[in-house]
Amino acid sequence: MNPWNERFKAEQFVYGTDANVFLQEQIAIFNGKQKIACYAEGEGRNAVFLARYGKTVTAYDYAQEGLTKTIRLAEQQGVLVETELTDLINDPLKQEVYDGAVMIFGHFAKEQQYEVLNKIMQSLKPGGVLLLELYEDGQLAYNTGGPRDLNYLYNEQALKSWAKTYEILHFACVEVERTEGILHTGVCKVLQCVVEK
Repeated sequence: MNPWNERFKAEQFVYGTDANVFLQEQIAIFNGKQKIACYAEGEGRNAVFLARYGKTVTAYDYAQEGLTKTIRLAEQQGVLVETELTDLINDPLKQEVYDGAVMIFGHFAKEQQYEVLNKIMQSLKPGGVLLLELYEDGQLAYNTGGPRDLNYLYNEQALKSWAKTYEILHFACVEVERTEGILHTGVCKVLQCVVEK
């Protein structure tokens, strides 16, 4: 049984319908970038936001219930978002097809985190840009959202070391306020990373 299908079955959007604040703040990095992938996209709030900016967006998630809500949210907001049911750990991704990619709070076990990020980078064309906001190891102490298991959080030095293999456009480990539905609420510790291939 996929626990995310169970979570997303709720009528309400458990992470809200507004895009992640960091994505909203950084939207200009996607100027001139038309084809965008949103990975581990959940219920579609970030994908729909990008589509409202006129982007051609594909939302990837491994919970069909999340993708169904993505389509519903897109219809409500008068935009089109393609969806792909995909397990980012086990399924291959298309190579060099996207101008940009977004992954907000896509959490995997530490031994799989960089396999997934490398796959995502391979899906970008040269010059493509990836934007990430992820919970940092220190988030465990905050209890305001995200995995309750250190193995599913991201280490600042490990992410920075990975990011250095690309052009880093933005990198920060910061305390921010996030109010995203009922499951991300309050001050939290995040990593924000934007890299160009």
